[in-house]
Amino acid sequence: MEQTVVRIKKGEGRLLKSGGMWIFDNEIDRIEGDFINGDIVCVEDFDGYFLGRGFLNTRSKITIRMMSRKKDTQIDDAFLEMRVRDAWEYRKATVDTSSCRLIFGEADFFPGLVVDKFADVLVVESLALGIDRLKVKILDLLKKVLKEDGIDIRGIYERSDAKVRLQEGLERTKGFLSDPFDTKVEIVENGVKYIVDVEDGQKTGFFLDQKYNRLAIQKLCKGKKVLDCFTHTGSFALNAGVAGASEVLGVDASELAVLQAKENAALNGLEERVCFLCQDVFELLPELEKNGEKFDVVILDPPAFTKSRNSIKNAVKGYREINLRGMKLVKDGGYLATCSCSHFMDPELFAKTIREAAGNVHKRLRQVEYRTQAADHPILWAAQESYYLKFYIFQVCDEK
Repeated sequence: MEQTVVRIKKGEGRLLKSGGMWIFDNEIDRIEGDFINGDIVCVEDFDGYFLGRGFLNTRSKITIRMMSRKKDTQIDDAFLEMRVRDAWEYRKATVDTSSCRLIFGEADFFPGLVVDKFADVLVVESLALGIDRLKVKILDLLKKVLKEDGIDIRGIYERSDAKVRLQEGLERTKGFLSDPFDTKVEIVENGVKYIVDVEDGQKTGFFLDQKYNRLAIQKLCKGKKVLDCFTHTGSFALNAGVAGASEVLGVDASELAVLQAKENAALNGLEERVCFLCQDVFELLPELEKNGEKFDVVILDPPAFTKSRNSIKNAVKGYREINLRGMKLVKDGGYLATCSCSHFMDPELFAKTIREAAGNVHKRLRQVEYRTQAADHPILWAAQESYYLKFYIFQVCDEK
């Protein structure tokens, strides 16, 4: 039993008591007992009522990340294996597991930990001190559970190079957690082949959260002229190409991403119909408009324009601008797919921003569908940060 007890101030811990996973530094009254940061501690309310167990780190504003609410539960190997099995069984029930996110932090009750599976390779991102101590054990358990289903993991690569680790007192790090292997990994998703660069690609190498959103645009693209903005390694563009688009242009400001996108197009035999351009989207869209270009389908998949509440206003301007420009390039009756991956750009604000953009360019939008992230990135209703991806498909009509 833990000797260290963290007591919450009277009237505090509202997020925790509503099912959340975090306790902030200003909610804590006192810490009783010896500890070192990263230890598992017992959390009690001001009156001694047991609230759960979690990792303590006094260097972080998120001082405690909860692991369990049950008084008789210990955070031991059996507990970790139970959580790993739960996560895997959930994926098997909800998504294509050939490549998927196996662990999604707080939403899988592993705070601060992300594990992606690309074919037979795992990529791990650890963002919190307490879970960092357990990551090797958790990965061993994942390999064990997957092997029981006939899946042999040949390698593990760590991408714990995010700046947020510094706030936990951790160094940014990346490298092999297994014997070295070729870090260019081939996967197949929605019938599209990709080379995923787990060493140098963005985040863990590939954005699995858009899997079924990419699939959703396929039915709109057969025989159509398509523009894919912020294409990264070509994911939406290639889905359009596989679906039979007559002409696809993918655009990204990253030379590395465009090079990888071209390689992926060649891998799928699409290089003649799917082309890529390295250019800033904000600069390119006005040029295309000036040249009188029109597209049957325009896809906008930008990076997060804001990662804090302080920069929301500038983010709104960015989202309004690209949506306004994108709508002007859609043929009358064509389609716009648009999304935001920023948690701070909440669904209501994102919808309001799109509506304003449509009004500014005198377009009528007919909503085809609204989607979020794939089910292997589950949304935990008590953890708002787990709901971040908003994805719309609209038919764009001129005002008549």
